[in-house]
Amino acid sequence: MSNLPISLQAFIWGGVSGSALMVGAFIGYFIKLPHRFVSGVMAFGVGVLISTLSFNLMAEAVEEGTVLSSGIGFLLGVAIYSGANALLAHQGAKHRKRSIRSGINGGTAVVCSGSAGTAIAIGSLVDGVPESAAIGFSLLDGQGVSLMTVIAIFISNVPEGLSSSVGFRKDGKSPGFVFGLWISIGVASALAAFIGYSVIGGMSPTILSAATAVAAGAILVMVIQTMIPEAFEDIHNFTGPIAAVGFLLAFIGSQLMG
Repeated sequence: MSNLPISLQAFIWGGVSGSALMVGAFIGYFIKLPHRFVSGVMAFGVGVLISTLSFNLMAEAVEEGTVLSSGIGFLLGVAIYSGANALLAHQGAKHRKRSIRSGINGGTAVVCSGSAGTAIAIGSLVDGVPESAAIGFSLLDGQGVSLMTVIAIFISNVPEGLSSSVGFRKDGKSPGFVFGLWISIGVASALAAFIGYSVIGGMSPTILSAATAVAAGAILVMVIQTMIPEAFEDIHNFTGPIAAVGFLLAFIGSQLMG
């Protein structure tokens, strides 16, 4: 892949992270998966994402610009995501990271209406834009993609595809409809990574610094508002230790790869 244009690499890696939505959709539509297992994976992803935005995104933002530009961008990302998330919560996407809900097959499927499924899909797009843009930003230093960023985003995307697809299946939506929707969102994620590298990457260092921090702020709020509550609801006191392991492994990985 190193021989490909970097903008195309950004598109491909964005697609890889977005493909997790299809993986989740396949599991949600065809496979019954224990909630505790998925919650554990989500808790691990929490730690990886927090490490990634701390040691990769924010560190790169400050290095590229200034503390001020990074801080302004971070707060802007917090505000944008918080507002979008509040709106989506009212439309039924509050629990879009939730893989299952009790009441079906012994607690192995989510209870979700079709309208909520649509809201979850839209929420996944809102989540995916800053995440995938961050992948594009990680290629700007010319040292290749940040694999830790890709892995963290991949892990965080699986429950969204799973959650929404179970709801669509309950409403009788066809596999073509479900997977066509998630493929479209996956392509949008790939485009966000492409734009993150090709468009924003060509701007001034100050704007690039702020844009990278916007992604970090949005991801942090997403982790706190959607991933941690859903993971904690099922595995409770195991959430922290599992997230800590994810954080440590991601930190070690970032140091070894850096």
